[in-house]
Amino acid sequence: MPLKIILKLIENSCSSFLEPMSIESTNLNEKEVIREVIDLDVLFVGAGPANLSAAIHLQNLIDQHNQANPEKRIEPQIGIIEKGARVGDHLLSGAVLDPIALKELIPDFQAQGCPIESEVTNEKVMFLTDKGNFSLPYTPAPLKNHGKYIISLNKFGEWLGTIAEKKGINIFTGFPGAEMRYDGGKGSKKVIGVQTGDRGIDKNGKQKENFEPGVNINAKVTVLGEGPRGSLTKALVRRLGLDSGKNPQSYETGVKEIWEIPAGRIKKGTVYHSFGFPLPTSVYGGSWIYAISDTTLSVGFVTALDSESAGNDPHFYLQKFKTHPFVKNLLTEGKMVGYGAKTISGGGYYAMPKLYGDGFLLTGESGGFLNMMRLKGIHLSMKSGMLAAESIFEALLKNDFSAESLKSYETKFEASWAKNELFASRNFRQAFDQGLYIGLLRAGTQLLFGGKIFKERLTSSEDYTRMQRLGRLQRERIRNEKAGFKYDGKLTFDKLNDVYESKTTHEENQPCHLYIKPEIIADICNTKCTVEYGNPCQHFCPAAVYEMVVINELSGAKKLQINASNCVHCKTCDIADPYQVITWKVPEGGGGPIYTNG
Repeated sequence: MPLKIILKLIENSCSSFLEPMSIESTNLNEKEVIREVIDLDVLFVGAGPANLSAAIHLQNLIDQHNQANPEKRIEPQIGIIEKGARVGDHLLSGAVLDPIALKELIPDFQAQGCPIESEVTNEKVMFLTDKGNFSLPYTPAPLKNHGKYIISLNKFGEWLGTIAEKKGINIFTGFPGAEMRYDGGKGSKKVIGVQTGDRGIDKNGKQKENFEPGVNINAKVTVLGEGPRGSLTKALVRRLGLDSGKNPQSYETGVKEIWEIPAGRIKKGTVYHSFGFPLPTSVYGGSWIYAISDTTLSVGFVTALDSESAGNDPHFYLQKFKTHPFVKNLLTEGKMVGYGAKTISGGGYYAMPKLYGDGFLLTGESGGFLNMMRLKGIHLSMKSGMLAAESIFEALLKNDFSAESLKSYETKFEASWAKNELFASRNFRQAFDQGLYIGLLRAGTQLLFGGKIFKERLTSSEDYTRMQRLGRLQRERIRNEKAGFKYDGKLTFDKLNDVYESKTTHEENQPCHLYIKPEIIADICNTKCTVEYGNPCQHFCPAAVYEMVVINELSGAKKLQINASNCVHCKTCDIADPYQVITWKVPEGGGGPIYTNG
């Protein structure tokens, strides 16, 4: 067994895992690789709010059962793998927390030290024009946040991880899930676990001196809580057709900065949301400003990825948003101290994939648990994890992990407040498919009549299909939108300066985890895409990963350069690429951003 895994096992007090170990072999670059095998009962992939809540609730149920039925004790092996170096490193959100699920999971959460930054005490929703703004006369019900809590999701996830570990849950950080494991041949639908990523592979795919093969983790049930557009979830959904008959998921990219500002400009607990400037009316999105303290702000902007424009640029819209007089007055003489980006699964109830199957469940944003109308998902993710835990507990008692057994997860969801909330906003995101003003009319009608108008499903298409090929006018429009805009390094920042503040690091000499086949790069990226779309990856990526570099000064010919070390793991490229030739894979464990106030 590799030394790092042994140390992990010892560190997490899980020496009981050593006994069921075995060995399997695979081929890597025509070399036989011996892989250790760990047999678990329950494997959670991803240490976010959904899976951490699931693990905590599951252990609570097991403890209650064992106390009430000492003669029928069960002691299942439970593990969580997380690709970040620490629990919370890759967690990013606004975030305003609705505590409804937290109160169910940990009733005394404040006594247990839940890291709440502030209770929401003041809020408003604004429409921004180029230079002015006006506040709505009242705050729409979905955006009312009094009594809710401003939190750092990074700190919140770290705290949940501590609670889980105190209950004996084994968390293995720095271990990305690289491939799903299936029972049987190519067409098998039964999940039996996950293979973790290899370490010590160079950029040419060859083993380095420090090579450590990934581990094959077998589990009776595998729970995917990877967040939006998880690589394992994406492959599983496509393999098993879990999205058959559903709306395609709609995605937005949220880009966020943390600011330290002079005291006296805003009160702790203040929440602002806005729509309008700087987005075109054809693009869905908006902003948030959350006062974490009297001198610390979370400033973010959400941009939909179904824009028709090949120049759609979530990072640029955040920078332009900050030039609005209202925002600029808050930030002037302040300092930007943190940056991050993530995609958001905003499609709602009708875009949720099938949540269960033989040997697996989907939780959190992997299952579409997010209410775009409220711009909230943490409470829904937590509830999804708790419902999953209840189904897993029942399956453990029956020793039945078939789809028929795990179907109770969906039944529990359909009978829960989570379903009621998501169903009430079921057509919200699709209502904006025809632009801002029609969207406001349709969404407002839904809200006013409690979902009784437009109650049938509004359909949509995959985000990338809406991007329009470039004509002369479109090219000029993209150029003009950014023409003259200067990043001053004080209020506005280019992508590289922002990425620096995300504390993103990756081992440089490893295979590129943003995978495009070499022949595709030559035939599409460097030629066809340049003509048809102007290489939109250099716009929509919020981390300057994709760059078109000049290779011939005379002809002006360019080629695509992928700066994978900049990647903040937001998955925007995997979603928005019009040719769908970019595949986001997990890099070596521990790489990526480090969100200390995410």
